Formats: sequence, structure tokens, C-alpha cells
Amino acid sequence: MPARRRWFENRLVLKRVVLALLALVVLPYVLIFLYLLPFIHPVSTLMLRDLVLLRGYDRRWVSLDEISPVLVQSVMMSEDGQYCFHGGVDWAEMRMLVEDTLKGQATRGGSTIPMQTAKNLFLWNSRSFVRKAMELPLAVSTDFVLSKRRLMEIYLNIAEWGPGIYGVEAAAQHHFKVPASKLTRRQASLLAVSLPNPIDRNAGKPGRGLRRLAGVIERRAQGSGDYIKCIYG
Repeated sequence: MPARRRWFENRLVLKRVVLALLALVVLPYVLIFLYLLPFIHPVSTLMLRDLVLLRGYDRRWVSLDEISPVLVQSVMMSEDGQYCFHGGVDWAEMRMLVEDTLKGQATRGGSTIPMQTAKNLFLWNSRSFVRKAMELPLAVSTDFVLSKRRLMEIYLNIAEWGPGIYGVEAAAQHHFKVPASKLTRRQASLLAVSLPNPIDRNAGKPGRGLRRLAGVIERRAQGSGDYIKCIYG
């Protein structure tokens, strides 16, 4: 094969690879606008993984109006108390996280609900600086394009609450045998505190530590009035 032709073909392959990578980068931002439509019910990358591995999963989409407000309050107080006030990323919390990391200290997750939603929709679970760097602009874009209510609705319908259990309706039925609209304040707080590690934290069979955390979140949720006005204002 002439060197010139080989060079041309290699250049063509490289161009296609670059275009494919660019398409993968741009696709999430296109999908964010698609998710403005209320009849679109997004799925997470974990749900897609379960489908590919032929595991199946349980997810039953419900609108925000069909979810008990005490669950929304509990999740916000547990996962992102400043949800109504930041633009997708809590930069003050993020700065503290970076400073603690540089000092070699143990750190908290620091993820807001928009960051978790972006990760669940478009990225992967393992911790890495690459994933975090991709997650931040996606979180800001998601928070900018979607209303706080729509973003919360998507998050609660794609969050993982156990092996193969996605979304609050499936979680409420699986753990407590009730619909999401009928969750009690204690049940809601147990679901909220299980979110950081739903595989090891079983909301339906909580240990002493999980019950103690749920009690803290239950009290916070009861006094959360000013913090949830973007949802129930």
C-alpha cells in the first residue's frame, strides 16, 4: 500500500474516532433539553447496565405530585440542603472538599442533587477526577435548563434504592409495601439516609445506625420550610 494512501486512511480513521468522541461529549447536553418534556421518562446508566447484563430492574415512574412531600423534604435535607439556592454545584462545599483532599483529610461526598442526577443519567459510579470534571458542567447545565421541580422529579425516579430497585415508587413498594404517595415521615427519612449506599443500607431493614441517622433527618425535614420553597413555594 502506498505510504500516501496509508496516511490518508489513518487520518480518516482518526477523524472518525474524534467525531465519535465529540458526539459522546455533546449527546448529554442535547438530552438535557429533551428531558424538558414531561412525558419523557429518562433512564440511568445503571439501569442500562442492568438491561445489557440481562438482570432487569424495577422502576415505576411517578410524577412529583404523586410523591409524598415528606420524602422530598427528607431527601433534600439529607442529600442537598441548599438545593433551592445553588445553581447545580455548591461551590463553597466544593472548595472545602478540595482543601480537605489536598490536606489528606477524609472527605464527604460533596455532591448536590443536580450533580448526582447528571452522574446517574450520563456517567459512571466509580470515583475519579475525570468523572468529577465531566460531572460539574453537566450539573450546572442540568440545573440551568430544567426547573427545580422537574430536576427533582427525574432524580427521584432514577435514584437507586437497592439491587435492581430504581425510583421512589419501586423503593416504597419494595421496602414498605406502600405507594410513594403514602410514605410516612419515618419511612421517608429511612429512604433518604439509605441513598448514599443503597446496597449496604437497607431502608426496609435498618440497623441501629441507620435508624439514628433517619431520626436526625426526620427532625430536619420537619423544619425545612424555607429550604424547599422552590418545590412547594
